[in-house]
Amino acid sequence: MNTKNIGIYIHIPFCKQKCNYCDFCSYAGKESLSARYTKSVCEEIKFVTKNFNTLNRTKEIVQNVKTIYIGGGTPSLIDSKYIEQILNEIKLNYQVDENAEITIEVNPGTVTLEKLEHYKQMGINRLSIGLQVIKPDLLKMLGRIHTYYDFLDTYRFARNVGFENINVDLMIGLPNQTLLDVNDALEEIISLEPQHISVYSLILEEGTNLEKQVKEKNLELPSEEEERAMYWQVKKMLEENGYKHYEISNFAKMENFTRDEHKESSNLNLKYASKHNLDCWNQEEYIGFGSAAHSYINMVRYSNIEDVEKYIENIENRMIEKNYIIQEKQNMEEKQKEYMLLGLRKIDGVSIQEFKNKFVANPVFLYHEQLEKLVNEELIEVDGDVIKLTDKGLDFANIVWEEFV
Repeated sequence: MNTKNIGIYIHIPFCKQKCNYCDFCSYAGKESLSARYTKSVCEEIKFVTKNFNTLNRTKEIVQNVKTIYIGGGTPSLIDSKYIEQILNEIKLNYQVDENAEITIEVNPGTVTLEKLEHYKQMGINRLSIGLQVIKPDLLKMLGRIHTYYDFLDTYRFARNVGFENINVDLMIGLPNQTLLDVNDALEEIISLEPQHISVYSLILEEGTNLEKQVKEKNLELPSEEEERAMYWQVKKMLEENGYKHYEISNFAKMENFTRDEHKESSNLNLKYASKHNLDCWNQEEYIGFGSAAHSYINMVRYSNIEDVEKYIENIENRMIEKNYIIQEKQNMEEKQKEYMLLGLRKIDGVSIQEFKNKFVANPVFLYHEQLEKLVNEELIEVDGDVIKLTDKGLDFANIVWEEFV
């Protein structure tokens, strides 16, 4: 019997308050749906498990779950018993690897010591805490419900109950944010020694409150030069403090690190890199459950409908197929290009040999024109077995990725 490694994503769409920058599928004030939503997600898990081998045109595949990621929304907003019910349903229907990485996103102000203890007991072994910034005026501008002291409480509680793998989310490129603000936030977070830090540049999404305020000139974004200065300050400070920059926005704490060796750090242990996200960037397969969740199976990308009430109603009325929207059916050429695009998000880039192993083709020949153009523009380098972004390419990564869309 064949085994297929997969990841699982669970979307919890409920929030206490919609953040001013957020265009994710999330809803404030609908937590009363939590019980029905949880039951619906469990029914979807059973449905997909039953039909998985049909989708893959085979009768003998065991699905081995390597990662589970519970995101949102704010998963920590709902009662932890609902999270446990969903995880139990996964374990009933899938073979979950004994070393599986199981992550849940939590926001300060929505978790207690008891809730974190329950997460630990149910097998969750990685937390991703949404801090974003530390200054009160910036938190207010973003529409966050917590203070920096709420975050410190959450972080301390997590350590006290035994979580040894914690990510902290930060944002840069915000209106009214300065390079000094970024520096101060990094110093604070580095002193706490989380295992992972994600730093995202603000993307001003259409229709958000923040986009409206910028458009109406009530807020002003930093210049592109200022935002890039923030990015390079982040990279410098985190690398000097033992964090490996392994993806555009992600840094993992290295084991056996010494300050004098940070420039030679690529071969040091990276056990704290996000396995779930790395699998996505390596084009591994995953299944998403819940409203707006996305899946990638058998060269097909599909998603669930976003409307949470409709998602629940379709499942309760045994019309679960109505929840699914096919986003893309790839051919081999599209799959190869996407592999390049995703791989060039990683700082170590795309291995030519791994591309050959996966596709029985050489990317240097397949993409000769694109690669030659990007090398001439000093946006990528081809070095031995690796195709990767240059420092200049980090600043203009979108231009690189566009070549493979």
